[in-house]
Amino acid sequence: MRFKPVPPAPEAFEYVTRVQRAVPLVPGTEDDCCARLVGRLDLSDRDAARTWLTFLRALELAEETPSGYRRTDAEPTVEGCREAFLTRVFAADAVRDALASEGPLAVDAAFEAVRERVPRWERHRDAEWTAVWRERVGRLLDWLVLLEAAERGDDDPSRYRLT
Repeated sequence: MRFKPVPPAPEAFEYVTRVQRAVPLVPGTEDDCCARLVGRLDLSDRDAARTWLTFLRALELAEETPSGYRRTDAEPTVEGCREAFLTRVFAADAVRDALASEGPLAVDAAFEAVRERVPRWERHRDAEWTAVWRERVGRLLDWLVLLEAAERGDDDPSRYRLT
């Protein structure tokens, strides 16, 4: 299963640990978990919390049980999260592969490199799908940097390259 929601990458990886610790150990409903995340973190609303909750599932740091959501026992590490990110987050591997094959890329060029991977139904669902997916690709690139799979260019920080 591949997950699509991707929150903006935080400034430091330690924030991922902080978000995971805000998820309860004892399963709770999605609404309860989202309220808890909003209350314990600097998240703007429940939609942002829901995005983080789903993203933590992709990173295998939270799980959905029959009783609700709970955090897993997995300790967040850059290496572990990078592996889960590349295998479980939709298009993360495609963005990384675009960097590998086409060299340093800006967000728009990275989007163009993976444009064909956007599901057809997503293109028909929203007339502004290209703007939505450009933002998503930008977030994927920022996560690749945070997870030490890519870096921003020294001479041009708007371009990303593999590390």
